[in-house]
Parts: sequence; C-alpha cells; structure tokens
Amino acid sequence: MINRDFYLKRMIHHMWNGEVKVITGIRRCGKSVLLFDLFYAYLLSQGIQEDHIIKIELDQRRFYKLRNPITLCEYVESLVAKKKEEKFYLFIDEVQLTAKVIDKENGGIEVSIYDMLNELKAYKNLDVYVTGSNSKGLSKDIATEFRGRATQIHVFPLSFEEFFTHIGGDERKALDTYMLYGGMPRLLAFDEEKNKKDYLTSLYSELYVKDIVERNNIAREDILNDILDFLASQISSLTNPTNISNVLTSIKNEKVHPILVSNYIQHIIDSFLVSMAKRYDVKGKTYFKYPNKYYYTDIGLRNARLNYRQYDPGHMMENIIYNELLRRGYSVDVGVVTDRTGGANAQKEIDFVVNDADKKFYIQSAFQMDTAKKESSELASLMLTKDFFKKIVVRMDIPHSFYDDSGIFHCNLIDLLLGRIELF
Repeated sequence: MINRDFYLKRMIHHMWNGEVKVITGIRRCGKSVLLFDLFYAYLLSQGIQEDHIIKIELDQRRFYKLRNPITLCEYVESLVAKKKEEKFYLFIDEVQLTAKVIDKENGGIEVSIYDMLNELKAYKNLDVYVTGSNSKGLSKDIATEFRGRATQIHVFPLSFEEFFTHIGGDERKALDTYMLYGGMPRLLAFDEEKNKKDYLTSLYSELYVKDIVERNNIAREDILNDILDFLASQISSLTNPTNISNVLTSIKNEKVHPILVSNYIQHIIDSFLVSMAKRYDVKGKTYFKYPNKYYYTDIGLRNARLNYRQYDPGHMMENIIYNELLRRGYSVDVGVVTDRTGGANAQKEIDFVVNDADKKFYIQSAFQMDTAKKESSELASLMLTKDFFKKIVVRMDIPHSFYDDSGIFHCNLIDLLLGRIELF
C-alpha cells in the first residue's frame, strides 16, 4: 500500500465542510484506494464504526442496481435518516456510471446523481465522498449542479516523490525509471520490464480507448487512435486541431475535418488522459486561442503509446514538470514574450508561467545547457519579461541549485521533484 499523504491530508482537511467531496482523476491512478483504503483506515483509526461508513462501488456487479440515482438515494436514506444523532460517511466509487432516470412519483422529471447528492447533502449527519474518472460528467457538473457546494480533489498518478519514497535507492536511477514507465501505482507490483510495458499497453487497449469510445459514441476509433499517437509524439510542442487534421488527411488519404479532431481531443482531455496548456502573452496579459501545448497525465502512458520508440528526455522532463506543478495546485500556462530587438518582433517562449493566487513565477525546462549558445537561448525569454517575478531554470546537468548573476535560479530537477526547494 502506497501512502498518498498529499491527498489524504486534503481529504481530512475538508471533512464535514458541508460539501460533497469529489475525487477525480484518470482511471487506475489510485482514487479508489485513496478513498476506500487510506481514508477508510484513517476513519477507523479515529474510532468511526465500520457500519457507519457506507461504501458503494458502482463498477461492482452487486451494486449495479444503485446506478439508478433514486434507488441509491433511498438506500442511503434508509441507513441514516432515523439515526440523526450519529455521524455517517458515504463513499461512492465511479459516480459517472450512474444513469439519468425519470422520477414518476414527482411529475415525471429527469433526475441525475447530482440531484440525489444534493438531496443527501442536506442530512447534517452525513459526509459524502464520490470518485469519478471523466471530467465531462464531473468537473462541469460540479460547477453547475452543485453551484459551489462541492470540493474537488484531483488525483494524479504517483509523483516522483511518492514513487521514490516507495522504492528508494539511487535518485538518478529512480528518475530514469520514472521517466520511462511513469507513476501508475500498480507498476510497483511488477519486477519484470516486460510486465510493466504490457500493463501500460493493456491500460490503453482494454480501458482508456474503450472508455472514450463508449462514453462519447466515437464513430472513428481509428482517428481517435491516430490523434492519441500524434499528441504523444508532440508533447511540449505547439500544435492545433487544424495542424493535426492536415497530418491525418495526408496519412489516411481522406479528409479529416479539424472540427472532428477538436471534438476528439476534448474527449481525450475529458478522460484526464491528456491536459492542454494555453499560451499566455506575458506583456499583453491575454490568451492566444491557438496553438497550444498538450501533455500526457502520465509519462509512462505516453511512452507506451509510442511503444517506447521516441525517448526524448528534454520533452519528457518538461511533461513531468508540468504535471508536478498541476499536482501542487498551481495554474500553469505557456508564456509568450516578444523580442523587439532590431525591430524583429520575434515571439519567444517561456515554458511555464505559474500562478498561485496573487503569486507568480516563471519556469524554463532545460535538460542541459552545455554550450554558451544553448544557455543564451534558454535564458533570453526569461530576461525579456523585465519584471521582478522569480525566474527558474530547471536542469539535469547541475549537481546543486544556485542563483546566477542575473538573479535567475538554476534548479536541479530532482531537487524540484522531491520538494527540496521553495518555489516562492
């Protein structure tokens, strides 16, 4: 069992806050273990009785009838309504598997799980926790159906810190393994390289692709797979649906429309498999519509998608940094600054503009800066901001972190991922 203390502490912090706690994340990243094992064990350690923790796993056959939200609500009410002086906890796993139904007893209105959860939330002796694996059925509904009365806790695959805490050993060797296979928790049960690769490949073929196809009624699974391949090969590179449609049109010798590509990309993002980073004009303080960058939620899944043919440590490192920043709860954009030297008006890129409320810093990901030209190229965009926010270059070719004469902080990647340095 891997301790996910980062998330467990957040769950403990939000206990009995009057809101539904919604635990989201890609399938097989550890949401159910977090709720049904780690948080469950914590509650027991606090003296909570087992029969006061109501566990409903909607992907299990014995709970299929509770996919009807009215039936589920009535079942829970039968347990808690007559014991208002006693505290109960409700765990619902894979809440997106519920269906909308017609409530014939109340005017034939359509009822969803969100209506029922809002009803259950009215019980002052019930603290509600749900998990789900699709943002289309969760994140958007959290904003609309709960109207600010839900707490979302987004779970990522294992961070490098969680991964290393479990396996120990040499830090650099551990990072090399992590960059290749990523942080899907079940990988830690495998010793053989082949078993790790087979597991990641099976997640794609047996779980993620099928889930996206079935949930969104995808007609062209072949195009969906082509897009997944393209996004995997282009992590950390700017692109847009039109560019992708042009590539696929050329490959398939048939017209692949940008709107179809855009829709399929959104389905992929909704499954939490890939994230999109928007481009932000640092000086103009506006967002560009296109192009954007796409990053895989787990670098191991990305590598498996390409059958480990494309090992590009610089881009993989950038993907890992992006995920780490999101995991810590920051808002992350791709920065754009304009170099007007000599009247050229050339746009230069800052890998990440990172915000935390009113705080901000910049990050440039540089696997190594072994030449003066490379160093100048990596630092130029940071210097063009001409502001006083902290500027960081994350590198793999330095033994320790330091500030240079321009006030730029050069940070070792492992120090960043293991939480050894303060970003603010």
